[in-house]
Amino acid sequence: MRVASSTGASPKSASITELSRLLADGTDPDTLLTRSVAHLGAPPAYVLSATGRTIARTPTAPPLPARRAAEAVTATTTLSVDLDASAYAQWHLHLPEPVGTPPRMLHEIAEVLAQHRRETLRRETTARGRATDLLALIDAPPSAAAPAALGRALEACGLADQDPYTVITVKGAADDDGAVDALAEALHHLTDCGFAVGRLPMAEPGEATAVIGTRTRTDSRTDPIATTLKNLWPTLQSRSAKVPLHGGISTPATTPQSLKGALTQARYALTAASSRKAPGTEPPTSNLTAVEDLTTLDALLTGIPADVRTAFGIHALGLLADDTNPSHRMLLETLDVFLTHNGSWARTAEALHLHVNTVHYRIPRVEMLTGRDLARLDHKLDLKAALLCR
Repeated sequence: MRVASSTGASPKSASITELSRLLADGTDPDTLLTRSVAHLGAPPAYVLSATGRTIARTPTAPPLPARRAAEAVTATTTLSVDLDASAYAQWHLHLPEPVGTPPRMLHEIAEVLAQHRRETLRRETTARGRATDLLALIDAPPSAAAPAALGRALEACGLADQDPYTVITVKGAADDDGAVDALAEALHHLTDCGFAVGRLPMAEPGEATAVIGTRTRTDSRTDPIATTLKNLWPTLQSRSAKVPLHGGISTPATTPQSLKGALTQARYALTAASSRKAPGTEPPTSNLTAVEDLTTLDALLTGIPADVRTAFGIHALGLLADDTNPSHRMLLETLDVFLTHNGSWARTAEALHLHVNTVHYRIPRVEMLTGRDLARLDHKLDLKAALLCR
């Protein structure tokens, strides 16, 4: 951006001088955008976030639904404001109507907006430091001083009176800022919710965690926070499509003291989300899983680390776990079908195109090799879980 000289200032350079003054005064983005495009004839203009949040618009620009705004971010009439920001933290200058203006002038406007964006990022960085302190307290072993310290940390993050709290943790690429930016951008779509986004002290690369305060309790069986974020997730993922972005959401924590349990839930749900794959896809598809989604044995087991699942499957199946043996593979298939058909000999035989006597021979072999009694419900559940963990 060119700076006006002290003499002979042109109307355009005088306008830039005014914008610089507005930036220094900390003006709001709506005013800054309106003044930035005034010399273009006051066309409709927007500043949009990466996922279609309207950050600013001119008086001539009608409200833009988030879905349409997200599409507008990739339009030819849209200009990225701060190319140094991550894909999730980008702001975009969008003019829905073509204007007869040299591209250089639009880039100058974008640079003014970028300066405003950098100032907001500086404030967000400070807030993320406070959030990281809060998360460290939540994850720390309990102590006598913990409740008071936790209360002060929640207050510093603006969440002291916003219970119940929900914890969400996400993981993307091995890029700390990208994950934090992605989570922050997603949470900006929540209405009437405060939040603090940061990183746990021992977090893996690419992980970010947030505490969300709602101030309201709901008796609904569907968490509105989870619903909003699940609807947004495909759009958020599309901003960095090559990197799967997974997330886990806790159930609401009714007190600050129960935040540690909520954090444990969010981590477990994240593991479940990361373990899921859509049929025929590699790597796993982007996914967001809430603890409330884990309503089946299969779903519950996906939250267990892969090496633990593998070990359980091997030990629960006993000698039958050696599926390099063709006979064992045949017995494993029979066991799976037998459990799927609720222990029915006849339906198992029909499904496998076998004589029922063959099933009567194979199932006792399964029991002998696994050390389990398939007449017992608990042993059936053990073997079903073992099959799911393979």
